[in-house]
Amino acid sequence: MSANPQTAATTDPVARRARAAVAALFLANGFTVTNIVPWWPVLKDTLHLSNTAVGTAIAAMPFGALALGMLAGPLIARFGSARVSVVTGLLAALTLPLVSLAPGWWALAMAMFVLGTMDTWMDSAMNAHGLRVQRRYGRTIINTFHAVWSIGAVAGGLTGTAMSALGVPMAAHLAGVTVLLIAVTLGSYRFLLTGPEHAERSEESHTPTAREVRRLIGKAAGTLVALSALLMMAGAIEDSAAAWGAVYMRDQFAAPAVLVGLPFVVCQAMMTIGRLFGDRLTDRFGAVTVTRAGMVIAAVGLGFALLVPHPLTTIAGFGLSGLGVAVLFPLALAAAGEIPGVRSGDGVAITAWLGRVGFLAFPPLIGLIADASSLRMGLWAIPVAAVLAFVLARPLRRAAREHA
Repeated sequence: MSANPQTAATTDPVARRARAAVAALFLANGFTVTNIVPWWPVLKDTLHLSNTAVGTAIAAMPFGALALGMLAGPLIARFGSARVSVVTGLLAALTLPLVSLAPGWWALAMAMFVLGTMDTWMDSAMNAHGLRVQRRYGRTIINTFHAVWSIGAVAGGLTGTAMSALGVPMAAHLAGVTVLLIAVTLGSYRFLLTGPEHAERSEESHTPTAREVRRLIGKAAGTLVALSALLMMAGAIEDSAAAWGAVYMRDQFAAPAVLVGLPFVVCQAMMTIGRLFGDRLTDRFGAVTVTRAGMVIAAVGLGFALLVPHPLTTIAGFGLSGLGVAVLFPLALAAAGEIPGVRSGDGVAITAWLGRVGFLAFPPLIGLIADASSLRMGLWAIPVAAVLAFVLARPLRRAAREHA
């Protein structure tokens, strides 16, 4: 790791407070959009949407990320990862209630587009800031941040499921979530690190010019594209439970409201467990081995659930997919943020931007297959993505060697 670690990081109050503040941002980010997930069947019925329309509305979120996500790097360089994290988190929270007020598909898609843009800017900024904190600690902690994100996602899914099952109006539920998110996001700001973004990177003694940035990014293009391909597959697997778990449970099994959100909740819970142990496993067995083992778990788990359709096998299958994909996203982003000579914000933003193609392409692809055949058939795209990630895992080893 190219770092300037402090040997007394564990007793450094600035580092400890910053770690807690970044964790709070990850928690808030995970909690935001996931409160919508259990409401997708309601939105589908209320707005009279087809499976394809639902898929394309969901895809508006990664489309926003893809259309404007590349601005994250310049924003971080100009305003700092701390400010960008907080401001975009606040804007995402304020956009959330608009989903419940959407009168039709276009308004719903527009709200998801804005959420996607804010989410990708916040995602890049908080990961870049998390890498700053990690360098102060002198050891790997990035997976822990992503574990906290998963905890927030589980909490969001459970909250949305409970509110839907209890008959709480969606507008009231999402308005309450907005108030909570604003409080958490604002509260974290004062404890984030100050100073320039490169302060903890020993090889960055000055702020590179725009020309230098373009040259360094061009030199690292192969690594960035390879890591982005892995993020595409990770995004497809991670997003499957959020996008289709509830709809599949309701349409395939006529499951009650209390059960429809469980594929997503269990997926995120298992992902959390995988991320809590991810750093230790990666240090022992290596990034490629851990990633490939996870892809086998994801492909076999969800594949079995599709071959043996039942509410319990479906919940378990999505859970295993979450466990299998747990470390792939953090490992790829962390590698992108540590490429020598490339600003962390630029490396993370570019890789995350390219990786959003997975979030953009897979929901409508599954929706199209579902309308032409069945949603069960469409979900086979997820085990296929796991197999592709297994094949493409080697760049993690090369990236780790490049920034070691």
